[in-house]
Amino acid sequence: MKKLILAGNSALLLAMASQVIADEPDLRYQAAYIMPLAEKSLLTDIRQVSGNFFVAVGERGHILLSRNGNDWQQASVPLQSNLNAVYFVDEQHGWAVGHDAAILATTDGGSSWQVQQFFPEPDKPLLDVYFRNRQHGIAVGAYGLFYTTTDGGNSWEQSFFIELAAEDDKEYLLDLQETDPDSYRSELSSILPHFNRLFADGNTLYMVGEAGFIAKSADFGNSWLRMEEFYNGSLFDLHRTPEMGLLAVGLRGNVFRSDDNGQSWQQVEISESATLNSVFSDNAGNVYLAGNAGTLLQSRDDGLTFTDRSEADGKAILNGLVLQNRMLLVTEVGIKVLNLDKSE
Repeated sequence: MKKLILAGNSALLLAMASQVIADEPDLRYQAAYIMPLAEKSLLTDIRQVSGNFFVAVGERGHILLSRNGNDWQQASVPLQSNLNAVYFVDEQHGWAVGHDAAILATTDGGSSWQVQQFFPEPDKPLLDVYFRNRQHGIAVGAYGLFYTTTDGGNSWEQSFFIELAAEDDKEYLLDLQETDPDSYRSELSSILPHFNRLFADGNTLYMVGEAGFIAKSADFGNSWLRMEEFYNGSLFDLHRTPEMGLLAVGLRGNVFRSDDNGQSWQQVEISESATLNSVFSDNAGNVYLAGNAGTLLQSRDDGLTFTDRSEADGKAILNGLVLQNRMLLVTEVGIKVLNLDKSE
C-alpha cells in the first residue's frame, strides 16, 4: 500500500471489466511547483536505479533525483497529484504512479516527465508500478485498479480478474455478469480489495493488499492465483529474504514469514505495534522493516527475530534502501540518511 496520503499514518498509501483506455489524458492538470525544500516534504517511495543514481517520489507531484544519495534535485513534473511509487527499468526509462490514477513516464533519466494517464474523477489512487522491460508494465491500486501496457505506456488497458475476488464473491459476480452487466461493472469497485504492492520474484509476480489479500502470477499478470488468506488485515509489502524466505508486513505491526513460497505462513513476533509500510534487505544479509511512528527494525537472522533501530522523532517511514554503510529512508518529513556502523 495503502497510500491515501495522510502524514503519519501508513494506511498512507489507499472496476470495471477489461477495457482499453482510449481517452486522451485529462489536460486540466497543473505542473508541480518547484520547491526549495522538496526533499523535506512527504516522500513515499525510493529506487536505486544504478550505482549512484536514485529517484524518490512523494506528495504534490514531487520527483527528486540524486547522483550520490546526499544531494537531491527536484525534477520538472507536469502534474501535482500525490505520487505513491516509482520504477525504472534502466537509467533512462522510468514510471511513477499516484492519485487521480496518474501515470507518468520518463525517457531521459527523470529530467522530464510526460503524463500517460490522468483520471481525477473519481480520485482512485494507483499504489504501485512494475515493468519487466521497456514495453510491458503493470500499475495497480485502490478499489481493484489494475492496468497493463505492452507499448511502454503509450496505451494502458484496465483489466479485471475474477480469480482475484474472494471465493465467496466469485459465484455472485459470475451470475451478475451474465444477468446484469451494468450492475456487474458497478459492483467490482466495492468487491475487489485495494492492491497495495507488487513484488517481482524471478518469473513470479506477487501482489498483496487489504483484508489479507495475496496473489501470485506465473505469467506476468495475465492470470492469477489468489492464495489462501492467513491474516484478515491489510498487507503493505512482500519481500524475498536473503535466505529465500518470504516476509509479508502490514497493519499494527503484523509480520509473517513463509519458508515454502507462500503455501504456509508463521507470525513473527516483534516489539512494535505500528503499521509497517515496507520491508527491504541489504547485501550483508540484514532485513529491515520500516513503518509508522519512526519504526525501523533490523534482523540478522533472515527475518526470524528483529531488534529496534526506530527513529526518535516518531515520523512515519515509507520505504528505504541500504548502500554499504548508509541507509536512505523516505519519510513523512522527507529524505533521511542514516550512517550505519560497519561493525554491526
